[in-house]
Amino acid sequence: EGGGEEGFGIGHKEATRRVCREVEEKGGKPYYIPAGASDHELGGLGFVDCMVEIAGQERELGIFFDTVIVCSVTGSSHAGLIVGAVAEGRGRKVIGIDASGKPEETKEQVTRIARNTAKLLDPDLEIPDSAIILDDRFHEGVYGVPGPSTIKAMQLAARTDAVITDPVYEGKSMAGMIQLIREGTIGPGSNVLYVHLGGQPALNAYSSYFETESAKDVQ
Repeated sequence: EGGGEEGFGIGHKEATRRVCREVEEKGGKPYYIPAGASDHELGGLGFVDCMVEIAGQERELGIFFDTVIVCSVTGSSHAGLIVGAVAEGRGRKVIGIDASGKPEETKEQVTRIARNTAKLLDPDLEIPDSAIILDDRFHEGVYGVPGPSTIKAMQLAARTDAVITDPVYEGKSMAGMIQLIREGTIGPGSNVLYVHLGGQPALNAYSSYFETESAKDVQ
């Protein structure tokens, strides 16, 4: 309650900290979870497990994904996948696509979460700078607002493979993956895993971006 609005940022929210203090003052014991559960001591472990699960499915299917694409904002999904990839030691590349519009902050946080998570697993596990890849070309300048590349990627994914993405996160990472393939950064013969983090319900709040296209389809 009160205190005014905080602008978008990937860091800790003063409003949340204030509520925790109020609970403590009343004798309660709050458990503080920051945005996305990312900048939390345990925040990166879930997506380390995700990489373990991916590796298990690869063995069953007889395939290896040499490149993994994931949206990156608060950082724990991206960081956890990096740690899992480095720990397994198979040369897998994890490419984060920034959707925060604040790529410097995001990369710093991804780096910190990845290295802290690695130490929880193995004090000797080092995360090199080369493993932390964040492409900042597709955020369209601001968090939460799709741009032309976002909309085009969403439409292409939906129309060709019935993959539904959202305008905030996955539409931007899909735009990144498409461009990386088109420009040859991801070359022919690569096995690419696109990590879809959800977000489709957000489409309801962005329907105006697609009204023109819907009208054309009806005509």
